[in-house]
Amino acid sequence: MGGMYEDLKGPEIPSVLSESSIILLPVGAIEQHGPHLPMSVDRVIAEKTAEAIVAKCGDELDIWLLPTLSISKSNEHNWSGGTISLRYETLMAVLNDIGESLSKTNAKKLVLLNGHGGNTTLLNTALRELRLNHLLETFLIHPALPPAYGGSSTEDELGMGIHGGRDETSVFMFLRPDLVDLGKAERRVPEKLAENKHVKFGGSVSFGWLSNDFHKDGYIGDPTGASPELGEKLFNAAVESLCEALSEIKSFKFKE
Repeated sequence: MGGMYEDLKGPEIPSVLSESSIILLPVGAIEQHGPHLPMSVDRVIAEKTAEAIVAKCGDELDIWLLPTLSISKSNEHNWSGGTISLRYETLMAVLNDIGESLSKTNAKKLVLLNGHGGNTTLLNTALRELRLNHLLETFLIHPALPPAYGGSSTEDELGMGIHGGRDETSVFMFLRPDLVDLGKAERRVPEKLAENKHVKFGGSVSFGWLSNDFHKDGYIGDPTGASPELGEKLFNAAVESLCEALSEIKSFKFKE
């Protein structure tokens, strides 16, 4: 069985959760996404993906969904009024506290589902800290691996549709079309970076970028070709793939 963690009654926890239960924590963000998308994009995508996962394979894999951590580390967008960000130390402390709480249950597997690319490095670090501090088996998954961290982006966006681009906009159009204003979208691809072999998004050299380094609008990609139909296809494919990944997580053993 599986479902919403918060709907369990306290006395049920010892009998419902076992060492093979999977605790799923969606991590989103509240940050600017340009003039065509709201600040809720990463939170909505993370949460809706997690809910769809539980609906599709939660019972089979014994997945228990925690409430979404809606605010995370978004300081690359702090130049934009309205963005809400936690400090690195704050978010790490929050994750550590959640891990400490979960360690008091029988569950051992904690999966972070990250909807905000800017969290990726921190959450990878948190995996090991949570394992060391609380003996949890920890994993990180994404609705789509961020292009800045090796994931794919469209050829037209030169592999750099990393924030508010075609695919992210499409998925959000599928989930919340009422909040998208595609009429305000324009191409915002850092064309010059594509000429580099190493120093570019997804290249072998990382760099400390801010989201307004390339255009004052603060989104990076080309959302003009986005559509809800594409978004539905991408969303469903992500849920299917993540259920496969969670099946492997279910049987994964750190020590044989």
